[in-house]
Amino acid sequence: MLVRRSKRDRLLAEGHQAYPVSVPRTHTIAQVRAAHPDLEAGQETEDVVGVAGRVVFLRNTGKLCFATLQDGEGNRLQAMLSLANVGEERLAAFKADIDLGDHLFVHGTVISSRRGELSVMADAWQLAAKSLRPLPNLYAKGDEEAPELSEEVRVRQRYVDLIVRPAARDMVRRRADVVRSLRENFHRRDFIEVETPMLQTQAGGAAARPFITHMNAFDIDLYLRIAPELFLKEAAVGGLERVFEINRNFRNEGADSSHSPEFAMLEAYEAYGTYDTMAALTQNLVQTAAQDALGSTVVTLPGGEEYDLGGEWAQVSMYPAVSEKLGVEITPDTSVAELQAFADRFEISLDPKNITHGKLVESLFEHLIGDHLYAPTFVRDFPVETSPLTRDHRSIRGVVEKWDLYVRGFELATAYSELVDPVIQRQRFEAQALLAAAGDEEAMRVDEDFLTAMEYALPPTGGMGMGIDRLLMALTGAGIRETILFPLVKPQI
Repeated sequence: MLVRRSKRDRLLAEGHQAYPVSVPRTHTIAQVRAAHPDLEAGQETEDVVGVAGRVVFLRNTGKLCFATLQDGEGNRLQAMLSLANVGEERLAAFKADIDLGDHLFVHGTVISSRRGELSVMADAWQLAAKSLRPLPNLYAKGDEEAPELSEEVRVRQRYVDLIVRPAARDMVRRRADVVRSLRENFHRRDFIEVETPMLQTQAGGAAARPFITHMNAFDIDLYLRIAPELFLKEAAVGGLERVFEINRNFRNEGADSSHSPEFAMLEAYEAYGTYDTMAALTQNLVQTAAQDALGSTVVTLPGGEEYDLGGEWAQVSMYPAVSEKLGVEITPDTSVAELQAFADRFEISLDPKNITHGKLVESLFEHLIGDHLYAPTFVRDFPVETSPLTRDHRSIRGVVEKWDLYVRGFELATAYSELVDPVIQRQRFEAQALLAAAGDEEAMRVDEDFLTAMEYALPPTGGMGMGIDRLLMALTGAGIRETILFPLVKPQI
């Protein structure tokens, strides 16, 4: 780094640009490669181009120097600088000034080297940007494989990861393809995309612990959004009968291989829909996104294992599934004490302040069944206590019309037949408020603004939410931090 910094200082002292405002580029590396796909070894053309890229390989000894240039998409092109073409002074300057990682511009004729590598025989060159830090050696193994980066470097210095690892760049593009597919699918269905507040006077729409901040102008505490649900329902009350949002949510909770404190979420609401119509919608969204991003519904995991997101997805009901696993019938009337005994048997621990029938049933399901659901599976009909924004089941007492979608052992999406009765909604909020008063930091509070909107009548509605980051996990087999371009990590001291 000291050597590179001294080179920069010397260039500036000599009146040269280490960071010019621009270079006279005429072609991208991709365009040059597309125009000359099959030059034979030693063949020359009359095409003159000006190209630029990052130097990822450098051999700068003798009368002929070589530099491999790489663009942002990972395309590479060799630059050849000879004494005969650039002259003694400029060749010596190239050897003295250029390092791995620098951005380099070369002007010259497109040829194929004696080894058959597409190249530009330069007649002029210019430094486009000086790198003051060295790159990992991309040719450390004697070939063109990307170097092994530690997970620490890949997460903390994503820009280095993007430079040296094609898989990192592919993930960014695949994510863009997935989000584009989701949006286009909704637009074909006449959904309207909206934006709702990230700063809220009250955290609502999910059972989660919020981040709290303070607004000086109003001298009030505000909450970073944990979910857009309540505002989207207010939009539905106002007559936006098909509405969706792709947003950022923030939850002040743990971080692991499937959880991030900041994450991307899709939520959608459809008037006169139910959790059944949301299941059909979600299946189509995921399968279409897989086709658009991967070209197939068959997902190939990093280890080579494959699984198929195509076809009709399985469905199970929570209470019968838990009953079958335990060999004892579990119903909404099963006592907390009996459920706690099963939880103790399987060493499932809950916060003593949060032990309820519903949370015990859900914990038993996740431990015994959910973690092992590999193929896409809709888990239906949840306890009332854990779903305060969901309509009671139309025919099964004690449960609500909610499903969670599991893929490869993690929850990907959820949907409700939405609770639209404002009187029952107030009762549910008040029950949640009692849990909050007892110490449950994830419990919801009474939201008077939302209840006022509900009193203007929300039509029968189906709603769904799906994690964008988790959808990428399902499509690639990556951990959540790999799917997020710049994930939050604890700062180094």
